[in-house]
Amino acid sequence: MLNDITVIVLAAGGGTRMKSKTAKVLHPIAGRSMVGHVLAAVSALEPATVVAVVGHQREQVAPHIQEQLPNAVLAVQEEQSGTGHAVRIAWESLSPEDRHGTVLVAYGDTPLLEGDSLRQFVNAHVSTGGAVSILSGVVEDPFGYGRVIRDEQGSVTAIVEQKDATDEQAAVSEINSGILAFDAEFLDSALPRIGNDNAKGEYYLTDTVALARAAGRTVGAFPLDDVLQTEGANDRAQLAALAREKNSRILRHWMAEGVTIIDPATTWIDVDVTLAADVTVLPGVQLLGTTVVAEDAVVGPDCTLKDCEIGVGAKVVRTHGELAVIGAGASVGPFSFLRPGTDLGAKGKIGAFVETKNAQIGDGAKVPHLSYVGDAEIGEGANIGAGTIFANYDGVAKHRTVVGRHAKTASNNTFVAPVTIGDGAATGAGSVIRKDVPPGALAVSSGPQRHYDAWAQRKRAGTEQAAAAEAAGTDAVSDAGEVGPGVGDEPVGG
Repeated sequence: MLNDITVIVLAAGGGTRMKSKTAKVLHPIAGRSMVGHVLAAVSALEPATVVAVVGHQREQVAPHIQEQLPNAVLAVQEEQSGTGHAVRIAWESLSPEDRHGTVLVAYGDTPLLEGDSLRQFVNAHVSTGGAVSILSGVVEDPFGYGRVIRDEQGSVTAIVEQKDATDEQAAVSEINSGILAFDAEFLDSALPRIGNDNAKGEYYLTDTVALARAAGRTVGAFPLDDVLQTEGANDRAQLAALAREKNSRILRHWMAEGVTIIDPATTWIDVDVTLAADVTVLPGVQLLGTTVVAEDAVVGPDCTLKDCEIGVGAKVVRTHGELAVIGAGASVGPFSFLRPGTDLGAKGKIGAFVETKNAQIGDGAKVPHLSYVGDAEIGEGANIGAGTIFANYDGVAKHRTVVGRHAKTASNNTFVAPVTIGDGAATGAGSVIRKDVPPGALAVSSGPQRHYDAWAQRKRAGTEQAAAAEAAGTDAVSDAGEVGPGVGDEPVGG
């Protein structure tokens, strides 16, 4: 019966070995904080109450926990005096009428923990009717861990720490993970009796094992096959190792669901990402946040996408994107930068070296290369010429540009917002568009081309440029355009 559970999450530790201004339990792995992973795992039990014990850097930790789990009760441990002390503070934060059922104690720095494992553990604890149960594990090298000591009948008699273990006890390979389950009535009576007569002067929750045995109550230990789920991170190296392991598990999950991941060693996927079957992920890809990728889409190589939506059959190559939507059958990249608010329609294109922001690009519309598109609406089937700039900022406020359906704009345009290019309209190369263009019209803004003949010979005398011009016979008056006035010493553009 899992309908009467209280969960206590210990998240008060200092984490000094992290050497960080960020609280230890807030360091991220796979798109969540470490404590965020633990809260997700314990939430799978649907507990009646979750109490989080905060202390060190609680100004960071407490709001984060409440954001992840708004109904969590916060208990403050002013001084970190051991796990027994922390659980007592959590217990005392509850009203007496809420202290019943089963109590699970977990730790905020175990990001691999899974809800299914906790459910099995609590079920096993409840089925025995014991006072205390230990989530244990069997490891090849138990050095440094507390050993679970059993009698000849297999009953748990004690948890012995490494420094206190005899040679015989030190040879035991079953270790205490620290995750414990209690009968609430026993815990209520045991917490006031935990002492601190030890080298550190701390109150250890594991002392409840001896208290239960002394009272003639059953103590159980249930080995978890996947003992890595109980591993914590105390420094950056351990954090990185757990991150790699978490990522490997996520990748294996998606490959089992029909996703092709070409190079798992260079692919990182956050825990809240959703992938459909027959998605292909090429090397060097990071899929972060709540990114969703639909079937038959191909992402990569070398993409970072955060909180993006990728449509059916879309292709995204060497692209950085955040809070962007890419429609079905669309193509993006290489070397594109999709900023928040980008929405590319079905079969649309955002090409090489294009940056977009707050831009709605219609079905079949194309921005093929070398452009900035900000605060814009581009209609269905429109084509934006290479080197186009949407000048959306006047120094004070942002303004929008609207390009109509099936409009065709030429290369090296600047659209000075707010401005509208009508449906089916066109613009000339090099134009600066400051006024609305009517539907179907051609807009040009550049003046007649002017030439200053023999300029190279006059202004760059003695250079290879002048010599080449002299050899080509440019003293003759050009007929390629309007001849510039004789007083001109500089070409247009300087």
